[in-house]
Amino acid sequence: MSDQPIIHLRGVFKTYEDGRLRALDDVDVDIEAGEFVAIVGPSGCGKSTLLNMIAALDRPDEGTIEVAGHDLTGRRDLDHFRREDVGLVFQLDNLLPTLTATENVEVAMFGRIGPRRRRRQRGLELLDLVGLADRAAERPPKLSGGERQRVAIARALANEAPIILADEPTGRLDSHTGAQVMDLLERLQREQGVTLVVVSHDPSVSSRADRILHMLDGRITTDVPVGDDDLATTPASTG
Repeated sequence: MSDQPIIHLRGVFKTYEDGRLRALDDVDVDIEAGEFVAIVGPSGCGKSTLLNMIAALDRPDEGTIEVAGHDLTGRRDLDHFRREDVGLVFQLDNLLPTLTATENVEVAMFGRIGPRRRRRQRGLELLDLVGLADRAAERPPKLSGGERQRVAIARALANEAPIILADEPTGRLDSHTGAQVMDLLERLQREQGVTLVVVSHDPSVSSRADRILHMLDGRITTDVPVGDDDLATTPASTG
């Protein structure tokens, strides 16, 4: 792994409702390239807000955020970053119901990969990678929940982003299908070296990670290597 973390946050604060709701409270975190990090905690603790900050889908009130060599603090021209450096997978797959599985993957390539023939070829290759080569022509209403989520993962990989951010990717799936989705994400992290950051309330998901960040009331309370039970109650450094 590189000496320079691929994700670096220092002193990040975020409030909503005119400052009445503090979603992030002085958050510091470093994530190395190729790591699998799980973010866990109760509802409303700031997990999704933290993920949105890393994805540049929201802006901090204070603090520094550097991701994949980009200083996101105060920048507004972030379309290139979102298109090329992060792939997003959410609990709701957000697929377009009128497009085929292949076309849904192709959508992520517009403005980056052309002509259409190349987009189609890459879309088919990615669907094959996630085990859906035989479902490429189907539209989302004809796909199962697990199949739709795998299409969403293929879409997140479309531009070879070095970071995959997933917010409750198994939250709407049964345990067997959820395990298949996580098997796929783990394989991508292991074989392709992507950095994987997953928000989840499911212990069977977080137990697969290299590290677990526990959050409470907008703060990271512990930062624990998986399997290191002695650190499970050690508070994370506040910097």
